[in-house]
Amino acid sequence: MEPNRCPWCLGDASYITYHDKEWGKPLKNNQKLFEALILDGAQAGLSWLTILKRREGYREAFDGMDPEKIARYTDKDIERLMGDSRIIRNHRKIRSAIENAQAYCTMMAGAGSFSTWLWNWVEGKPRINRFKTLAEVPTSTELSEKISKELKKKGFSFVGPTIIYAYMQAVGMVNDHLTDCFKHPDH
Repeated sequence: MEPNRCPWCLGDASYITYHDKEWGKPLKNNQKLFEALILDGAQAGLSWLTILKRREGYREAFDGMDPEKIARYTDKDIERLMGDSRIIRNHRKIRSAIENAQAYCTMMAGAGSFSTWLWNWVEGKPRINRFKTLAEVPTSTELSEKISKELKKKGFSFVGPTIIYAYMQAVGMVNDHLTDCFKHPDH
């Protein structure tokens, strides 16, 4: 018998795998956190499944999501990426990935760890929510608004409060698995 899962992931095998193995699991690796931020920004206005199905294409098109390489991209790289059907070919989102890589590299040079900076917002451990229905899950919070503002001050883009809350869910800063989901910590 299949375990009970959050209903948003049902209907697609790759979505179910993502839900079961990644979503809400605390992620603290700097480069993987950067990748997740770029992908969540690319999602703006689209479904996560659209991005999830293109994730490998993003990794290939964006040099393994290496922020130091992406930070050095030029107009020629933007032109190349605009022609790459494996990714979302949106000029603003592509330019945002480059700007975010530059901001990330600046942060890493100064603060030393994007992960530490990010996880300090939740005192190093996930906030466990106990929502029973999807309707209860917020699209943004006061905390996602604060993080969004700070990231924008640091030069990041496509990091509005809604994108940041989705990001916080994805990287496990908040655990929004519904209470009847087998991945909720109370199970």
